[in-house]
Amino acid sequence: MTAEGASLESSSCELCTQTAVLSENALAYARPDNHSLNPGHVIVVPKRHVADFFEMTDAEQAAVLELLREVRRSIGSRHSPDGYNIGVNVGEAAGQSRMHVHVHLIPRYRGDVPDPKGGVRCVLATLCRPRLPLWRNRRRNRRKPNFLKSSNSRTMGCPCAMR
Repeated sequence: MTAEGASLESSSCELCTQTAVLSENALAYARPDNHSLNPGHVIVVPKRHVADFFEMTDAEQAAVLELLREVRRSIGSRHSPDGYNIGVNVGEAAGQSRMHVHVHLIPRYRGDVPDPKGGVRCVLATLCRPRLPLWRNRRRNRRKPNFLKSSNSRTMGCPCAMR
């Protein structure tokens, strides 16, 4: 990508504009998530426009982890959560909708969902929305993954339902 293409991309990127900054260091910043799932939900964002977590430099990844630790302490003293989920979506197929890396730190509270087993597999989802069993659309001779062998039709075999 040319430098001009990168600047055009970053000028239209909402995460390239630092707003509501809670904390920052030389390479990253933390801010509240615009679509908060729980009180204290924040995202940590590298300052450089980069779409893929694995394309961040080692220094950028270290800066993001440093801020995760820092904002976790702040969230802990302000909101007293019972646990946390940390999440990164890499690529559209994984649910990434803003093509600028951002790491979610989601405080969790006892009772925020009826049964939190499955953790990040069902983070505050509407109790595992039914999904089409996509494995059927793949090669005919492919073995069905174990987590899809559930007879629970409500979850279509979501790993969260496997207790």
